[in-house]
Amino acid sequence: AYITTKQEVVRRVYRRQVRDIVEGTGSGFVWDTDGHIVTNYHVVRSVWVDQSQRKGSHSGVDVVLADGSTHPARIIGVSADDDLAVLEIDATGAPIRPITLGRSHELRVGQSVFAIGNPFGLDQTLTTGVVSAVGRTITSDSGQEITDFIQTDAAINPGNSGGPLLDSKGRLIGINTAIKSPTRASAGIGFAVPVDTVADGVPQPIKYGIRFPPTNGVQA
Repeated sequence: AYITTKQEVVRRVYRRQVRDIVEGTGSGFVWDTDGHIVTNYHVVRSVWVDQSQRKGSHSGVDVVLADGSTHPARIIGVSADDDLAVLEIDATGAPIRPITLGRSHELRVGQSVFAIGNPFGLDQTLTTGVVSAVGRTITSDSGQEITDFIQTDAAINPGNSGGPLLDSKGRLIGINTAIKSPTRASAGIGFAVPVDTVADGVPQPIKYGIRFPPTNGVQA
């Protein structure tokens, strides 16, 4: 899925209000037949903040599916510590097909992977590579360290965030999330949230709007 966010920004120029529409792009994928779309939290963060502050009328999200149809979406939940967000579109008549989940804990270095997304707004772009490393740790948008990230040399660029990383059988093994590069373009070092984390992190935002962090202790 191709995700576009729109945010209305009001500036004051010579005491006159000027309204700008700031747009961002990202990627995502169909989670289930109920119209839930999963992406990175940082892709839709500005819209989620506006919604939380009851400013949703000034922001919005559109989802473009593989057939080119555009659907307005709302953010129904996030897990900021995992850099995950869940959108919802009206699935009535929409050509949606949920992605098949794989297992990230079974990945091996050197295994072939495929990244799908919308780099620089070029929709439905496929790049290939291998698993370069597993078990990487990255700091999420909320400042939380996320462990077990997948490192890959498949080209990942701005606009790929939130898109699926697939294995050779077409199963989801991760969500393309970040790159390490001095130029913000692909330098062969990309990172993906592992699918095991995604599978644990998505159900609660769908049901409750947020994910409750695990805690230690005993309750009577």
